[in-house]
Amino acid sequence: MMLKKYILLFPLLFLAFFSKAQDSEAVTFEMLVSKEKLGINERLRVDFVMNKDGDDFNPPDFSGFRVLMGPSQSISSSWVNGVRSYSKTYSYTLAPTKRGKINIRQASITIGGKVYKSLSKQIEVTAAVDKPNAQKTIEDFADESLHLVAEVSKTSPYMNEAVSVVYKLYVSPSISVSNYRPLDNPKYNNFWSQDIPVSVRNAKNGTYKGKQYRYVILKRVVLYPQKSGKLEIEPLSLDVTVDVPTNKRDFFGGRIYSQTNKTVSAGKRTISVKALPSQGKPADFSGAVGDFDFSVSASKTSLNASESLQAKVEVSGKGNLKLFQLPEPNLPSSLEVYEPEFDEKVRTTLSGMQGKVSNSYTIVPSFRGKYPIQPISFSYFDPKEGNYKTLSSDEILINVVEGPTSASSGNTGSPTGNRQTVIATGDQFNFIKLKPNLTAIGSDYFLGSTSFYLWLLLPLLLIPLAIIFGKKRDAIASDVAGNKIRRANKLARKYLSAAKKSLGNKEAFYIALEKGLHNYLKAKLKIETSEFSKDKITTLLIEKQVDDTTKDGFIALLKNCEMARYSPFSDVQMKQDYDKASEVISYLDKQL
Repeated sequence: MMLKKYILLFPLLFLAFFSKAQDSEAVTFEMLVSKEKLGINERLRVDFVMNKDGDDFNPPDFSGFRVLMGPSQSISSSWVNGVRSYSKTYSYTLAPTKRGKINIRQASITIGGKVYKSLSKQIEVTAAVDKPNAQKTIEDFADESLHLVAEVSKTSPYMNEAVSVVYKLYVSPSISVSNYRPLDNPKYNNFWSQDIPVSVRNAKNGTYKGKQYRYVILKRVVLYPQKSGKLEIEPLSLDVTVDVPTNKRDFFGGRIYSQTNKTVSAGKRTISVKALPSQGKPADFSGAVGDFDFSVSASKTSLNASESLQAKVEVSGKGNLKLFQLPEPNLPSSLEVYEPEFDEKVRTTLSGMQGKVSNSYTIVPSFRGKYPIQPISFSYFDPKEGNYKTLSSDEILINVVEGPTSASSGNTGSPTGNRQTVIATGDQFNFIKLKPNLTAIGSDYFLGSTSFYLWLLLPLLLIPLAIIFGKKRDAIASDVAGNKIRRANKLARKYLSAAKKSLGNKEAFYIALEKGLHNYLKAKLKIETSEFSKDKITTLLIEKQVDDTTKDGFIALLKNCEMARYSPFSDVQMKQDYDKASEVISYLDKQL
């Protein structure tokens, strides 16, 4: 009987022995890298592996690398022949930012109340290498499937001839783009430029390098080069969030997608600007380039002295209408001429400016007689034909029928003589009407005045206002939910303000930014802090019918706040995230 009891106790003692042996197993925490030598165009995988669960994982700063993905966490636990094995891994995917030997510093974690540190690793980064047989990563797949192209209408224009630039983002049908943001907007030095807004970004089918793609027009701009020679158009750079398919399948057989961020650039474009030819250039050429019509007209040709007329000098057509001066009329000196009124009716399309510009001169003759407006010439350069053209107006004769006669009436038509002496006739300036408003000094009395009655009635007017104000104050005091929302709005503004003051301090900035975003949602969606999660927020924003761009932008900001705890973020990145937060909150205000 006693023997049977010992036999039953033996398995229990065996399990206790192995459990104690497992507990006494030495703790390991180490850093593993996919390779210790790689090209600058390759990716590096870094794993931090431990054989027991721990807390407060603190990664290195990864100086010299850009974090593409991570940290991703995986846990493995199994029993084999009564022996338990456990492994926990934090993984990162890195891209080198410079060549040379780069040291990845120690990481640390707390296990069982003790702090363990990994050994540092030295990685050698060489020049770019070819990888024809290497397995493609998510980033490699995105590189091949995503292209930003700047399409330039002309590569060899004349100076002041219109050049259009259209920026297209080509996306392979095998991937999808969930978000993008500009990193570097081009500055068009030595160009006069005007953006043409893209109101709707619809995806269209097209080809790029012989392959089928979908593309979206992101930006359109019209340029007019202001100097000759080789001019560079700076590149547009974007940070694009891409969903790339993997070889994995979910429970229902659907393909699993992995998300990554990709920086794409349109690249610099150089155009050769031709100078306008000096041969055959008219003396009155003022820089007009295009195809134009020219006219000079008068509102009337027969009038009396001291009446006025309008003379209009107008250029219409297609070209650089905003970039040249209109010719001035040569008028007789005996006519009074006022400063011209400029009028511009120009619209800009991808083919350039088109419309008309004009100067209107107000002319007032003082004496009777006939006054000719001499023909005016206008010269421009036609880039299609490559030569100069000159247009001239007809002579216009102004006939002043009635009025005084000038002392030197024989020269009334001369455009170059001295100004004529003005003879006052008593009704010469009847069109100027003066309305004197004179009052006696010291005749104002307070008693019985308007001010007297206003001060007398003011207390009576204030009584209903005080009643309305009191009711409004009581309503606000009793509105618990409304007060809660107003306090949350105030806190959101406070934390965004704190985030702005903390630019340059990564931890303080992203903590303040995250608090500001959370308090804003508390105000708008009336949810408590305990309910915050990206899935919950996404669901609520969809229910509120917030557009995808604003929703994805808000979620991306929350992700950046989380990633900032483990990844290096530059001052430029922080400034962009602050601007994005202000923009997203502005859009949400309009939709919630």
